[in-house]
Amino acid sequence: MTRQQFGFLAGFLLVAVWALGGAGIAAAATLAGLVGWVLVRVLDGAVTGPGFADRVAPDRRR
Repeated sequence: MTRQQFGFLAGFLLVAVWALGGAGIAAAATLAGLVGWVLVRVLDGAVTGPGFADRVAPDRRR
């Protein structure tokens, strides 16, 4: 599955959930999906605590 196909499928499913369950359910499904995505990235080693902290911390070199 290409990235474009995955993006289309994700968008389609989000709108389908929104239409069937309402905006609150769609927001909860989106949040759950994002949490799952971050969890998988952490388990794969693509995101680490120190690496994430470096990205969100203000640059103190100024």
